[in-house]
Amino acid sequence: MVMSCLSAAAAVHRLPPGVLVILLNVEGGQLGRVSQNTNDTVDIGPMQINQIWIPAVARHWRASQAATRDALLNNFCANVEAGAWILRTAIDEAHGDFWEGVGLYHSHSSQHKTTYLRLVLQQALRLQGLATRSATLQQTVAAGG
Repeated sequence: MVMSCLSAAAAVHRLPPGVLVILLNVEGGQLGRVSQNTNDTVDIGPMQINQIWIPAVARHWRASQAATRDALLNNFCANVEAGAWILRTAIDEAHGDFWEGVGLYHSHSSQHKTTYLRLVLQQALRLQGLATRSATLQQTVAAGG
């Protein structure tokens, strides 16, 4: 289910699925989890969608704000779709600049964008290292070693 939700959201919003995996890891959210922010807002669910997005996501989904908040909190696929839509919105706002859009996904503050992009890079490198080690292990096992 997780991979099909990621693939579907990425396809609909013209994003590489890997970036959604990276953002999920950076955000560190979970279903049913609400995280308090220092600016008196909360982040919701796996992609840690900020509550300020609820009205826009509700319009995007043609749903009530209450139903939208519930889906963001309790439905993995809905949370990922909303995150992918917000990321696509940010990339469009950045006139197609992918990395600027990834930074805008998190914040419009230059300092916060830079910090977030560093976390995204660290996560991408960590996941690349895991994939490389896995491939090496598979080659070793296949070779009988």
